[in-house]
Amino acid sequence: MAKPFNELRERLLRAGVAPRHVRRYLAELTDHLADLRAEEERAGRSRADAESAALTRLGRMDDLFKAMVEQRQFQSWCFRAPWATYCVAPIFLLAGAYFVACFILWSGWKVFMPGMNTPFVRLDGLDGFAIFYFGVGRLIYFGAPIVIAWGIGVIAARQRSREVWPTIGLVLIALIGCTTRVHASRSAFPGGVEHVSMGFGLGPSAQGSLLYALVILSLTVLPYLIWRLQKAHSLSA
Repeated sequence: MAKPFNELRERLLRAGVAPRHVRRYLAELTDHLADLRAEEERAGRSRADAESAALTRLGRMDDLFKAMVEQRQFQSWCFRAPWATYCVAPIFLLAGAYFVACFILWSGWKVFMPGMNTPFVRLDGLDGFAIFYFGVGRLIYFGAPIVIAWGIGVIAARQRSREVWPTIGLVLIALIGCTTRVHASRSAFPGGVEHVSMGFGLGPSAQGSLLYALVILSLTVLPYLIWRLQKAHSLSA
């Protein structure tokens, strides 16, 4: 019983049906099949014969597959617009995370380091809360590309997406993550006010930047590998 529905689930996901619709559809089929099997058993059939008759009455897997796939409203955005799901949306998310990190840097600079020309100095004279506050910003800045890239990998694995668009999205996030630089200085802005800006460049350590990009790409392979292991285990069970 589990095997045909497992095959149907895989086919539906590869055809672009959203996972939530796949789960609901298979739950309905399971309940309907149980009702049909119960009817056959009440009619005097053995359990094996009732199972076979119920599956026949339920319909061929190809027909069940077509009944779901032909309804476009059940398709996920990963299938409808993979370029938006795996490229545009992650870039906007990363931009939002960088904005939050820069705001933390700017506000912490004004509150904890007033009068300093730049917040990029040693934090020996700051109290514990100030160090924690700046640490949150650093965590967002360095962790956002990894978390977003991880999300791309998880979504691609769940949706059984083809590798092209997720790969493009991962490479874009890795390149942006390793080349984005934050600049903060009073003297660089008229009026001497606290000014934080972002730009792109490899920085003084090109090898370090490229290594960071490699870390991002390496970590995002994990969701796919986990999915492959789970799939192999379910098929062998």
